[in-house]
Amino acid sequence: DVAPRVAALIAHFDDLNRAHAAVLKAKQQLELLTPLVADCDRHAALLAAADELRACRDGLRDYFSRLKLGLIALRLTNLNDELRRETVKVDQLEEQREQQRLQERELRQALATSGGDRLAALGREITQRQQEVSRRRATAARYDELRLALDLPPVASSDDLLARQNSCAELIATETTRADAAQNQITERSVALTQGRQAHGLLVDEITSLRARRSNIDAQSIRMRAELCAALGLDEDTMPFAGELIEVREDERDWEGAAERMLHNFGLSLLVPDAVYAQVAQWVDKTHLKGRLVYFRVRADVRAQAATLHPDSLVRKLVVKPDSVFYAWLDRELCQRFDVACCATQEQFRRELRAITRAGQIKSGGERHEKDDRHRLDDRSRYVLGWSNAAKLAALDAKRRVLEAELAQTGSQITLAQQQLAQCQSRLALLAKLVEYGDYSALDWATPAAIAAVLDEERRQLESASDVLQTLAAQLKALEAAQLQTEHQSREQRDKRAKTEQKITDVSKLQTDTQALLTAPSPQAEQGEAPPASSQRLDQLRSQILGTQTLTLESCDNRQQDMREALQTMMDAEERKARHLVEKIVDAMRNFRHRFPLATQDTDASVAAAGEFRALLKQLAVDDLPRFEAKFKELLNQNTINQVAQFSAQLNKERETIKERLALINQSLTQIDYNAGRFIELQAQVTPDPEVRDFQTDLRHCLDNAISGSAASDDGQYSEAKFLQVKAIIERLRGREGQTEQDRRWAARVTDVRNWFVFAASERWREDNREHEHYSDSGGKSGGQKEKLAYTILAASLAYQFGLVRGEVRSRAFRFVVIDEAFGRGSDESAQFGLKLFAELNLQLLIVTPLQKIHIIEPFVASVGFVHNDEGRDSKLRNLTIEEYRTQKNALQSAALAAASQDPAT
Repeated sequence: DVAPRVAALIAHFDDLNRAHAAVLKAKQQLELLTPLVADCDRHAALLAAADELRACRDGLRDYFSRLKLGLIALRLTNLNDELRRETVKVDQLEEQREQQRLQERELRQALATSGGDRLAALGREITQRQQEVSRRRATAARYDELRLALDLPPVASSDDLLARQNSCAELIATETTRADAAQNQITERSVALTQGRQAHGLLVDEITSLRARRSNIDAQSIRMRAELCAALGLDEDTMPFAGELIEVREDERDWEGAAERMLHNFGLSLLVPDAVYAQVAQWVDKTHLKGRLVYFRVRADVRAQAATLHPDSLVRKLVVKPDSVFYAWLDRELCQRFDVACCATQEQFRRELRAITRAGQIKSGGERHEKDDRHRLDDRSRYVLGWSNAAKLAALDAKRRVLEAELAQTGSQITLAQQQLAQCQSRLALLAKLVEYGDYSALDWATPAAIAAVLDEERRQLESASDVLQTLAAQLKALEAAQLQTEHQSREQRDKRAKTEQKITDVSKLQTDTQALLTAPSPQAEQGEAPPASSQRLDQLRSQILGTQTLTLESCDNRQQDMREALQTMMDAEERKARHLVEKIVDAMRNFRHRFPLATQDTDASVAAAGEFRALLKQLAVDDLPRFEAKFKELLNQNTINQVAQFSAQLNKERETIKERLALINQSLTQIDYNAGRFIELQAQVTPDPEVRDFQTDLRHCLDNAISGSAASDDGQYSEAKFLQVKAIIERLRGREGQTEQDRRWAARVTDVRNWFVFAASERWREDNREHEHYSDSGGKSGGQKEKLAYTILAASLAYQFGLVRGEVRSRAFRFVVIDEAFGRGSDESAQFGLKLFAELNLQLLIVTPLQKIHIIEPFVASVGFVHNDEGRDSKLRNLTIEEYRTQKNALQSAALAAASQDPAT
């Protein structure tokens, strides 16, 4: 019996299958963990790069301070050299001025002794008058500049100036009023603009939110639900708002505004499944929502109820999303809460207890009436019902365009008011300066100009009266011109030297400030952050970012800012890559935890857990997978393959046993004459049955290179292929799911070694062993031939079974054979052939046969047991020797004949 062998094979394979599953699981974990850990390493590298860039950015102050100190030292050296050169030039010009002053004193003394005192006095007075003219002319020019800017006429006297002062006071009052009005308009319009921009921002946010989804729920409510679901790890689709599942019927759109007004608050209610109610309630209680949230606990056992609704009920104009799990609950709630009559006339409205009009007036309890027109009934921007927000988006877009036009108009009004205010402020500033000129004499330059002209005429007359005076005067004039030039050069040189000194002072102060900045601790150092990057790294980055730009003292700060911005951009790019990678890593971690929860039950799906996943990967690669593979190979090669080999050997042994038994039977058959001079030889041929042959082939392939201990047995691919070969056989022997009965029949067929052969009989000549006839089956043979062949094979099998030799007598041998219903349908000749054959083999026979076959077996039996059943009520057995049987039979026959002869009817 191969059943125990099959059971043992399946049991050993179960161990192997578990080991194989462990290997596959470890490989799957490796396949998932390898890219995950690689991404974690890349994420760490990105963060390290960002930290390095941050350190470089934070180190720019000290780095550029050191560069700036070098540039400052070079600049101070150059400025000190320049200062020394300019000081020499100033000293030279001062010496030249001193010589010119000495020469001037000598010339003036000569003029005084030659009658030049009056000329000198005239010169001084003329100079004073001319200076007075210059001052008054400059003042008048400034006054005229202000007057012309204000588009005012000139003044010609002190009376005109007084009148001008009075008119300026009136203009100041007028312009002040205009400026105040413009400022008030700017303030009012700015407030309106700010409010409009806030409304526009909220509107744009709402539109953006709506475009990202299909429902009409406002963005704030969507935000609260998103925060709730994110905190609890829930899918937002499992907690819809009521409005997302309710819609006004297409043919009832004229009631849409009224329905929206009545169901507005209910539509914004969140539907919470009973399974997560406790979590939601706890989160809502401990969280500041920054808004209003209404939610309903929806129990799982709610069933739709057939409600009796008003014929004009608002509920009949609504439709609940049919595929929603909340359908039954919503249907019940709508029937209970909103079974109000939709009234087309005031008469009906007054008649009903609970009613609503198209205009949105609501009646409840027969007494209370409400109509809330704070918002337009057809304002789709406030609609919350429906699972399509196309109409609401269109309404919000239209509202956005109107609001943008209003904002643009408000901005234009503010601009005009600002221009008007600036104009008023400019005129007020001009008027304030104009009223400062209250003394007409400060503007009257004509009077001192006339006096200077008279004095100049007197001086010309004196000068023309003396040649000596003219010569001295000419020399003095030339000397004065030279003095002016020297003075101008000296002043310019002193100014230049002063500027150089100021530059030295400024650069020295910059040097002190830079040194102080360099010695002061950085904010990063005070906070205990990582130290800045090295100067070598900053040099590399400066070359990379600034290229070949020459660094100067003036451009140092700008280049520092350029580098800071570039480093910030690079750092932001690295951090952005890291953030994007975090999403990928967390998704991969969640996937891994979902697929292997036991291995990660204490591990979070976060980048902070990268070390744990990295350790898990190392453990798998270094320890678990090699150990699992070794265990798998050990079970495969030492247990399962050995069991398969033993199973195959058992089947082969049974096959050889059949061959051996067939040979022994054939030895018996050679002693039996089937026909005169001929005997029967049984032949076993290999079955053509494809299932049996495939099973033998698969079994043989499982053992290829295994029993011999080939080197391939250590190869992982060999082990996997060998496992799949064994698995294919074991699964069919066990019975595959859905094909159990089919596989059971297959297993019974292929493991029964008798089915490995197709048996045939060959009738051969005893003389030369030539074949006379071949019987591959009994088709085409007569009934007698079939029986004869069957008796021959049966006798040979019995001879084999009992170890009989034809003609040999064993008096104490017990060779008992029972033949039931013997020779019932066979021919007498075949029965006699069989009985003679059994007699030759000295078999003890117990033959059960009908009465009509007694005459056939009489010659071969010693006694009979006669069984009689009287009409199915009573069975009797009588044992007789064959002689007693014949005597009583003959007596009965004689009596029957005598009775027949006496019967008159016969």
